[in-house]
Amino acid sequence: MSRAAWLAGTLAALAAGGTGYGAGRVSDGATPLSVARAWAGFASQAPAAAPKPAGPVVYYQDPDGKPVYSLSPMMTGDGRLFRAVRASEDLRFDRPDADEPSVPAGEGGGPATPDRAVRYYRNPMGLPDTSPVPKKDAMGMDYIPVYDGDDPDPSTVTVSPGRIQRTGVRSAVVERRVVSRPVRVPGTVALDERRVTVVATRADAYVDHVEDVTTGDRVRQGQPLLSVYAPEINAAAAQLIANPGFDGARRRIRNLNVSEAVIAEMERTRTVPRAITWASPRDGLVLERRAIEGMKAAAGDTLFRIADLSRIWVLADVPEHDLAGIRVGQAATVRVPGRSLTGRVEVIYPQVNRETRSTRIRIELPNPDGLLLPDMFADVEIATGATEPVVAVPEEAVIETGSRQAVLIEAGEGRFAPRAVEIGRRGDGYVEIRAGLRAGERVVTAANFLIDAESNLKAALASLAAPPAAGEGGR
Repeated sequence: MSRAAWLAGTLAALAAGGTGYGAGRVSDGATPLSVARAWAGFASQAPAAAPKPAGPVVYYQDPDGKPVYSLSPMMTGDGRLFRAVRASEDLRFDRPDADEPSVPAGEGGGPATPDRAVRYYRNPMGLPDTSPVPKKDAMGMDYIPVYDGDDPDPSTVTVSPGRIQRTGVRSAVVERRVVSRPVRVPGTVALDERRVTVVATRADAYVDHVEDVTTGDRVRQGQPLLSVYAPEINAAAAQLIANPGFDGARRRIRNLNVSEAVIAEMERTRTVPRAITWASPRDGLVLERRAIEGMKAAAGDTLFRIADLSRIWVLADVPEHDLAGIRVGQAATVRVPGRSLTGRVEVIYPQVNRETRSTRIRIELPNPDGLLLPDMFADVEIATGATEPVVAVPEEAVIETGSRQAVLIEAGEGRFAPRAVEIGRRGDGYVEIRAGLRAGERVVTAANFLIDAESNLKAALASLAAPPAAGEGGR
């Protein structure tokens, strides 16, 4: 068979099959023409376009959809404008919900109230517009009836469970807790100024000999450090020996800072040594050695400087705005590499640094093993705030407008109401509530901006729709 003949046979078979299929469809009551028309209509259908937002801008929302809102235009941290939310797309809590059963309801979405009189009708978009008779707004939406007895508290907002879930409304229990805000500042280890001693003569002298002691060595009290020859000291020693029991001679040599041990030895041997030994006046660390054999030292010149490191200071600069919470006696934690120590605030220095706007505080710490060394860096943490539990809520629960502080109370059954509060200390993500709340109540911690805006709007509408006073109507 040729290829042309095979192709003709195949096309004939396909045509016969299509005719049979069409006949079968006709016997079912549908003509091929109607099927074709139905298919054409289905293929031509296009997805319905979303309605274009209309109405005035009611607020601005984070462009990423985060629960961050503003009443005026603003930008994100990376420079993007907030999205304007218009009246038609505003999420109103008391508006009928598309996915919830529609029932005749009053203001709060409750049961039908045919036996109650309608006080007025309010704008469905939340605008400050009311009507004594039913009407529609510019977009064809029915005004919402407000019945007698609805909302004894005009600021109360009722939110359906579906909207609570979608808007991310969350709440927390008001608890009693310690509200502390640790102040963390850098510090520096320093010597206790009261435990530093300078070894010096009170007369011109020559260094005759220096012991094998140098900077960084630890010395004990009474340990010899050096021997000096001082003509004035030798003259006083000779007078002491020549006049035994003469108090003036003994006082003179003591005034030259000669130790009692050296004076007693001269009195015992009745001889004046060529060089006088100077010993360490305390246990400690040699911070500085300036004595050199053969040198001449003037009266008052420092030969050795020795510090007792058994107690140490930590100096820290506290910013001016944190200073109000610092008190003498407060516990402080000092962290140095590998160690954490606890001490107390001993002194708050009475001056603010003009350049850094900070004040220095001093913490004293025991240092028996000598691991804390001068000029080490330290991290200082001071626990400020109350030490007793107080009524507190998460910081996110407090709504601050500049003139007031309020929280939203969860009253049950989807009802929320604002309440003014008096706040106190802040710390660790919580705010002390001094007045307005008690432990055990629940407050809204997320999406409270939207509920608060709705509450303020309802209160304003209620005031606009208040009945006129006697004698004022009928004008």
